[in-house]
Amino acid sequence: MKKNNRALRMVLFAILIVAIAFLALDSTGVIDMDSWFGIGTKDNYVTYSELSKAIDSGSVTEATIEENRILFTTDGGVFVTDNPASSTLKERLLESGAKVSEKKGVSVSTILDVVFDVVFFGAVAFGLYKLIDYSRKTFKVVHKTGVRFDDIAGMDDVKADMMYLVDVLKNPSKYQGKGIRPVKGVILEGPPGNGKTLFAKALAQETDVNFIATKGADFQSAMMSMGARKIKMLFNKASRHKPCILFIDEFDSIGERRNYAGTGIDKENNRIITTVLNEMDGFTANNGLLVIAATNSYASLDPALVRPGRFDIKFTVGNPDAKTRAKLVEIYSKGKKLASDLSSDILVVAFDGLSCAAIEAILNEAQALCQMAGNPEITMGHIIAAAQKTGAKLNIRIKK
Repeated sequence: MKKNNRALRMVLFAILIVAIAFLALDSTGVIDMDSWFGIGTKDNYVTYSELSKAIDSGSVTEATIEENRILFTTDGGVFVTDNPASSTLKERLLESGAKVSEKKGVSVSTILDVVFDVVFFGAVAFGLYKLIDYSRKTFKVVHKTGVRFDDIAGMDDVKADMMYLVDVLKNPSKYQGKGIRPVKGVILEGPPGNGKTLFAKALAQETDVNFIATKGADFQSAMMSMGARKIKMLFNKASRHKPCILFIDEFDSIGERRNYAGTGIDKENNRIITTVLNEMDGFTANNGLLVIAATNSYASLDPALVRPGRFDIKFTVGNPDAKTRAKLVEIYSKGKKLASDLSSDILVVAFDGLSCAAIEAILNEAQALCQMAGNPEITMGHIIAAAQKTGAKLNIRIKK
């Protein structure tokens, strides 16, 4: 908040300076600073004819010629008059014995040039700062995620396969003699709320590699080509911290099938996809990077992304099966007291077709409803009410 207030004050100060400069402009477009100090007011303004007479009489001791006015000094004081841009004026003043100087005014075009330069280069510097700051804050390298496979229910087959892929990533020489190349990219596809992000974190922890998590929205920008630059920054940062797992959530938001006849947004999306492809094509056998992308819409991805050699392996992370739901009920009901007639088997059936996140939300909300009602234990009524409140559909027949 303090940084925002300081930036606002700086902007307001800059606007004030520009406003003062424009207020100081006279009708010829030149800044009249002398009028701000009382020089050139009605009290000492004279006509050019009076200046001419003073020159002829030799009473002018000093004169300053500006672009649109002349300041001159006589025994009577300092006076100002309009400058008719006479080619003989300076010569006449010098011949009369007056000390003559010339002063160039600051024109409005000069002011605008300066203002433009300040704003333009300030905007460029600010943009570069924000881009660097964005990379530092958004693409954080995590050395220990704190999540293990034991914290994730189910997906045993996917866990085993991914552990093997990361071993190839970390120890490429062990597999090169067997004709096995490291996999560059893996896609985790399936409905939301089933732990794709959690799984990627656990994989990094179990295999002791660095981890960078980001999402598709991080690369979307109103500035053209900025998304592609962010992709390059991401891969460069990961390369400096290999072995590393790059995790991109909501991948379909930037990896959607390219549209070459679309809008500016489509063209920006095309640049992002092309940059991802170029970065992954540049992977070597000892690159030490594995890209894991999560998506809810695998069918919408660009075909070039999912061909062999890029994201060539796909795992489906679907809604939990009965065994996994039983494990989830066990995990999420810890610290909660279930009614005697509400067994784990009943909840496993009731939660059929729900995601892991939906199951956790229902049990959490049921506990909250139980506490608000002053009940000592969670009943099926609390489960039904919690499901309705969270928008989940239970696999039970409710009597009306």
